[in-house]
Amino acid sequence: MNKSLIIELICSLLIILFIYSSLSKLSAYDRFSVQLSKSPFITSYYQLVAWSIPTIEIVIAVLLAFKRTRLVALYASFFLMSLFTAYLVIMLNFSYYIPCSCGGVLEYMSWEQHIVFNAFFIVIAGAGVLLKANTTKSKNIYA
Repeated sequence: MNKSLIIELICSLLIILFIYSSLSKLSAYDRFSVQLSKSPFITSYYQLVAWSIPTIEIVIAVLLAFKRTRLVALYASFFLMSLFTAYLVIMLNFSYYIPCSCGGVLEYMSWEQHIVFNAFFIVIAGAGVLLKANTTKSKNIYA
């Protein structure tokens, strides 16, 4: 498999993830917002977070669709998935109550399954960054 095909596959998986996740949150916005309001770490900012997360997910998905913005979008994907995972780990270790603000089928996962799921996407986003960065550098050398 060549690098560009692997990058396409990674970007496609991330686009599907972010579009599905954002649409799930927006289609059940009231429920999503209420769950966020119960989070002990973001109670004061839950309304801002409730709009920001799906918006950021959609923006990243759009950026992943275009070759010129893919590297930035892959970095953003890696960062966002790492942030989600860190938040989840912190909640599991330091919170007495863990609201599930996930949408769609993700809400049926255990917390451990969710961490593994997120870790998979962190790894593929990281791989995408490395592959895309190396592809971009090699193209610039010969330009």
